[in-house]
Amino acid sequence: MQKSDFSFHLPEELIAQTPLPVRSASRLLVCHRNSLATEDRQFSDISSFLKAGDLLVFNNTRVIPARLYGKKDTGGRVEILLEKILDDKRFVAMLRCSKTPQIGQKILIADDQAVSYEGRKGGFFQFRYEEGGLHQLFIEHGRMPLPPYIQRMADEQDEDRYQTIFARKPGAVAAPTASLHFDEAILQGLQQKGINTAEITLHVGAGTFQPVRVDDLSQHIMHAETYDLSEETVEKILQTKATGGRVFAAGTTSLRALEAASEEGELKPMSGDTRLFITPGYRFRVVDGLITNFHLSESTLLMLVSAFAGVEEIRHIYRHAIDEKYRFFSYGDAMIILPE
Repeated sequence: MQKSDFSFHLPEELIAQTPLPVRSASRLLVCHRNSLATEDRQFSDISSFLKAGDLLVFNNTRVIPARLYGKKDTGGRVEILLEKILDDKRFVAMLRCSKTPQIGQKILIADDQAVSYEGRKGGFFQFRYEEGGLHQLFIEHGRMPLPPYIQRMADEQDEDRYQTIFARKPGAVAAPTASLHFDEAILQGLQQKGINTAEITLHVGAGTFQPVRVDDLSQHIMHAETYDLSEETVEKILQTKATGGRVFAAGTTSLRALEAASEEGELKPMSGDTRLFITPGYRFRVVDGLITNFHLSESTLLMLVSAFAGVEEIRHIYRHAIDEKYRFFSYGDAMIILPE
């Protein structure tokens, strides 16, 4: 398929710039795999579409303050968005500045803190921090890495609202946004109904915001993301399947990790990096249903949900969402894609 097959026009005013006052106050568009039927509901109704014995899998990654602002030793301003920490001293990142630094050039992050530029590494830029303690550098001087389509600086509310309530394992530079809608009241309601939960970890990288630069999707090289699927979660999934329950992924990150761990045909505990690129025609092995936000035009995430629900179906669903003025992207509304 072609990248242009996943293009749509979104009015700018539908891009959510701030979170709603209450996490679960967002809207919920209900749809089914391979169906054009839709229903407009509230996210607080989510348990109505799940059954006792179903399993909902969350991503427990935690967003780190991954955006650094600094300046070159020549005075030019620089913005660094962490992609991945490689070891105690080195990391790769996306870079925004007027001119790429010279190799060896220092970027001043604070009065007494600097990183040095080491050159390109794939589609990213590599830096070195000689003082060590890279995690501490980002904790002390980093800002919450809001996506590029949010046209404001991160503030205090984002420190809380751009994290899920079950964020435990630091490493992501973008939130698993479908799970931002869940609060304690929602989780309690799920538990009371007999709906089970489990967790995986997939650290969302800055590559998730990189555009697809080729029209022929077979030529696209997917960015790598680190994930971990435990034996406990695998056992819960297999037990759910054995007793006739359905497995729902809370977000495309959960889905990607689960499907990556079953690429060899059998689901098993796994950890490492995945470059799994899910496009229409992919055969899903683990996930029966999906809760997700609305995604960018021509993005790999839109391609994933199109593979899951159907290309024409997602086009119809997105047209409906735009017509009904749903809020889009990270702080926007959600949809649930139910099994056929």
